[in-house]
Formats: sequence, structure tokens, C-alpha cells
Amino acid sequence: MKHTLFLSAALALALLLAGCKAKVASDPAAGAPAPAQVEQEGNADLVKVAHPEQFAIAPAGKHDSVPALNVTGTVTADVSRNVPVISLSSGRILEVHARLGDTVTKGQPLLRVQSADTFSAFSDYRQAVADETLTRAQLARSKLLYDKGAIAQKDLEVAQDVTEKARITVETTSERLRVLGADKDHPSPIVDIVAPVSGVITDQQVTAASGTQGLASPNAFTISDLSHVWIVCDVYENDLAFIHLGEYAEIRLNAYPDKVLKGRIGNIGPTLDPILRTAKVRLEVQNPGFIRLGMFVKATFHGQKGEVHAMVPATAVLHLHDRDWVYVPADNGQFRRVEVTGGDMLPGNMQAIRTGIQPGQRVVQNALVLQNTEGQ
Repeated sequence: MKHTLFLSAALALALLLAGCKAKVASDPAAGAPAPAQVEQEGNADLVKVAHPEQFAIAPAGKHDSVPALNVTGTVTADVSRNVPVISLSSGRILEVHARLGDTVTKGQPLLRVQSADTFSAFSDYRQAVADETLTRAQLARSKLLYDKGAIAQKDLEVAQDVTEKARITVETTSERLRVLGADKDHPSPIVDIVAPVSGVITDQQVTAASGTQGLASPNAFTISDLSHVWIVCDVYENDLAFIHLGEYAEIRLNAYPDKVLKGRIGNIGPTLDPILRTAKVRLEVQNPGFIRLGMFVKATFHGQKGEVHAMVPATAVLHLHDRDWVYVPADNGQFRRVEVTGGDMLPGNMQAIRTGIQPGQRVVQNALVLQNTEGQ
């Protein structure tokens, strides 16, 4: 019993001593470390220099503009002005008088075809003409015999029917020759294929000594009227609200950047590219003569409502880390760096600022010099 009481008293004494040590350790006066002090880092956008008066300050001007959207496009042929050149006659191509890229006029011979179809059509036509001549003679005799009472009226009607059928056969075989491109008055198995319209040959699928199977073969040529062309542009989904059917866009060719043309928006694609998220926008442009198929262009679509932006000297804009910045005066001789969205370059070495500052706000005229001075 005495032994148990002694152990309990020893345990209580140990706990009491441990509590006292803990209080002493937490007491700052007893030599414990002071709690950590958090220091606020300075604002990285604030710049302080020794002589701020040496940096010229300029007020931001006011620039009235119309929002614009710039996209790229490619010149293509107007599909409605493409005319295929076909040969209805099957056979072997003897001569080709035009080549890809040539400018041709309506009625100009393009190729010659030696056709068995045409030869057979001439044979049928000549036979039909001979049959018609014979039936006409028989009809004349039948009329004479009928007038003299030698034959019945039904025999005369049979002769008239045969003559009418012979005439129809002649017309049919004559029309077949015309469709095949042959002249009934000049029998020949050779057929000349001519240009149906004037324009430029933009596709060629035949060569000399090759063959053609009529409508079953690819079109021999494709003639395009390039007086009007299409420009097909890719417009991102987020920018589609910026364009409208029937409006006009400014067209600048990469090959002739100084020439500005106008194109009418004729179609906005009903579907989007699932990967690029763009829609095809078609511009209809009159070709002054120097536009070629496949050229790259830049199209500028202008908005309907004007906007007011600030404009500053071009030297006031600092391009750093893929962003644009300007410096504005702050208190105590400091300058604050402000992120802006740069716009178009303007006459007089000025640049428009879309967002970030307002007209009338003061900026440092040469941001690069201030940046270098602060770095030193």
C-alpha cells in the first residue's frame, strides 16, 4: 500500500515539472525565438529613378476609329463561271490546239477527235436521205394513180405515212450529227471541239493520241471566266458576329500590297471546321486583271459602329514578355507600368491603344529609355 502511494506521488511530481518547463520555454523573456515577421514585397510595376524629371511626359491623344477584323484568304475561281469542254463523240484524239493556262475565245478550236460514232451517224443520215427521196417519189406516183382511180385511198394514205416517217428519220439523224459536232454537209469522221465560252483554261485532262469515251470520260478542258473571282477566308467562331452578308471588305494581295480592292460578302459557311473552329467566308471580287488563282490575300472587315481610343507616341509603348506596356507618372517621383493593348500604327509615328489607358492620360514618351535606366 505504501509502495503504491509512493509511485502515484512520483508520477504527479513528474507531470508538474514538465508543465513548468513548457511554460518557461514559451516565455520570450526566457530566450525563446521571436515569431516570424512577414514582409510585404514591393510592387514590381512601380519604378523609381533618381531624376524623374529627365523623362519627357506626353498626354495620350484621342483617336476615332472603326473596329476592324483582319483575316487571310485564298483566291479561287468562281464556280458559277467555270464551263467544262466535253466531247460527245467517242474516239481517238488527233490534235490538241490549247494547253493549260491558255486564254481562249468562244468558237476557238481546242482539239480534233476521230470518231467512229460520227462515221456511223453520217451513214445513217445518208441512208435516211435516200429513203426519203424514194418515199417522195412513191408518194407522187400514188397520188397520180389515186387521181385516176387506179388505187384505193388507203394505199395513198400508206404512202403518205411512209413519206412522213422518212422525213422524221432525216431530221433525227441530222440532229444527231449536230449534237456530235459534225456538219451534215461535209461528211467526215473528224470532229472539231471548240471553246463554248471565252476565258482561261484552268484544267486539262487530255493529250494528243489519247482517247475519249464521250460523257463517260473526264472533261477535256475547263474554261474559267476570271473577270470575277472568289476569295475564301477562314473566320474564327468568335468573330462571326463581326461580318454580315452583303457588306464589303477591303482586299490586299500579298503580291500587290499597295493595291486595295473591295469584295462583297456573298456567303458565310453554314458549318465550322471541327478542329480549327473556323467558317469559310466567300468574297466576290471583280478582277482588274492582275489577280491570279491561288494568291494569298488579307481581308479587312470593318464594323458598323465607331470607337474612341487613345493614341500615344510609338516610342511610349514597350513590348516586353509578349505584352505591351506604357509608363504613367505616379506619386513621389515614381512611374507605374501599365499593361495596354496596342492597335494600328498611325501617321506621325503614333500608335493607337485599344485598352489600358484613356485619352488625356499622361505617359512617358520613351518607355525603353526608362526601362533601361531602371535596370541599371
